[in-house]
Amino acid sequence: MTDDTVPGRLGLIGCGQLGGAIAGALLRAGVVPPLRLTICTRSGPAGPMAEVAGIVWTADPQAVAQGCDTLLLALPPMAGRALRLAAGGRLVISVMAGVTLAQLATISGSPRRVRAMSNPAAQSGMAYSPFYAPGLSDADRAVTRAVFDACGLTDEVPEESQMDVFTAVTGPVPGFVAYVAQCMQEYAQSQGVAPDTARRAVAQLFRAAGTLMADSERPPAAFVQEMLDYAGTTAAGLAAMQAAGLPAAVAQGLEAARQRCLTIGAPED
Repeated sequence: MTDDTVPGRLGLIGCGQLGGAIAGALLRAGVVPPLRLTICTRSGPAGPMAEVAGIVWTADPQAVAQGCDTLLLALPPMAGRALRLAAGGRLVISVMAGVTLAQLATISGSPRRVRAMSNPAAQSGMAYSPFYAPGLSDADRAVTRAVFDACGLTDEVPEESQMDVFTAVTGPVPGFVAYVAQCMQEYAQSQGVAPDTARRAVAQLFRAAGTLMADSERPPAAFVQEMLDYAGTTAAGLAAMQAAGLPAAVAQGLEAARQRCLTIGAPED
């Protein structure tokens, strides 16, 4: 990518774990050079971004709204919902969990709005960052894709409700995957395997499995069926997990996370 992929100045409001990861991805990919990046935080320069020469730092979000061509909002949901900007006709991209496109209109006053979601894996270019932006121009869509291509993979989804699904499914990295890994590590340790050995073995398993599935066009179900057809030790384990209700437990957990997305950061929280 060239340094003019995102034209003009980009303003990032909120530079916590997610905002910082996206900023790091944009700089690493050359989508936005430091001299065209403004970061707004209440606490001032912090984290890895504080070491990057050329970035403009401010505590005034309205200054960002007035001085930048594209705004990226990465605040916690409650802080984001309370924000009020006079963004005019600038492109406003939000990665704030649960903040709807309608709420984003109240926050920014801009008709050019994108609701998106990413995760901290953006820092290493491994995030999945879907976005919803009906009526977006081709030019704005190209800017949005450039931002999230720098973070990993991206797709435009056809319905806003799907953003809550992806917030639950792909937002929590490592989240649910780490919990399954924890369960597997604890099983190994219960059988006498040393904790460090169990951790290394399970971590390598998830690295390999993730790479195999990411590099393949086959759905996860195809890998599962392959193991079931082989009828070996893995098939026995899969059958026991299915009989124990693991699919229903996973679905219940994801639905609970999706429902939480609908209320997170609301005033009554």
